[in-house]
Amino acid sequence: MKKINFLAGLLVLVTLTGCASTSKLVRGDFKMEELVIKTDSKQIYGNVFKPENLQEKHPLMIFSHGYNGAGSDFAMDGAFFAQYGFVCYSYDFCGGSVRSRSSGKTTEMTIYSEKQDLLDVIDYFSQQDYIDTENIILYGGSQGGFVTALTAAELKEKIKAVILIYPALCIPDNWNDTYKTEEEIPSFLNFWGMPLGRDFFLTARSIDVYNTINGYEGPVYIFHGTNDQIVPLAYSQKAQKIYKNAQLVVMPGEGHGFTPEGSTMVRNYSLKFLRSVLK
Repeated sequence: MKKINFLAGLLVLVTLTGCASTSKLVRGDFKMEELVIKTDSKQIYGNVFKPENLQEKHPLMIFSHGYNGAGSDFAMDGAFFAQYGFVCYSYDFCGGSVRSRSSGKTTEMTIYSEKQDLLDVIDYFSQQDYIDTENIILYGGSQGGFVTALTAAELKEKIKAVILIYPALCIPDNWNDTYKTEEEIPSFLNFWGMPLGRDFFLTARSIDVYNTINGYEGPVYIFHGTNDQIVPLAYSQKAQKIYKNAQLVVMPGEGHGFTPEGSTMVRNYSLKFLRSVLK
């Protein structure tokens, strides 16, 4: 386990530029399509980014957005990685946003309902002939990063690698600090522009974050800014120590939501990381 400073990424950029043509993840054309995944109880809306050649199996990347976000938040990331041979799916959590195009109400959303959404997405793609099921990568930001970490711990060896962007591992602490007892929890709360139901708080408060996420023993890459005012860097620093195989990239001056320059660096770091772990 080690920590990497953001400024060292300049060397990574040079390395990536020089080795792309000789890597097994060679840049090529891709296409984007809308894809709605249907289960008995819901519909999950998203966009799938596919390499042009689907005659062979491809590694899969699944992007999970943050609180009140949307799958479109990862459109540039999906397009980037699809150029290098990944099938990428960025989706809207059911009830995960006031602008979600998936089914469900925000007042019905919980951390566990979002985890089930991600499990359903993984199950769908695992049945597709063009997916290399030995190389499934989960990529999540903020609350979606928390959900990603929980899902990886449940599926364990089925997940090849995990990438977490300022993961909101603070959520249980936040709500336990806000509501000291269950009796204090309201039946409804409009929080940061999104209505939440009582179940969100009840379930979030009970999650034992670090004793749960350390069930995943595969490689993990974590990106977190030093100026994050939503999720303190200390949560990712603790996660790096808890995980058996994790690296933390500290991003000086970056907040909760990276600058364009920071996002570019994250994509390049992540590609280098994935080149090292894929079979």
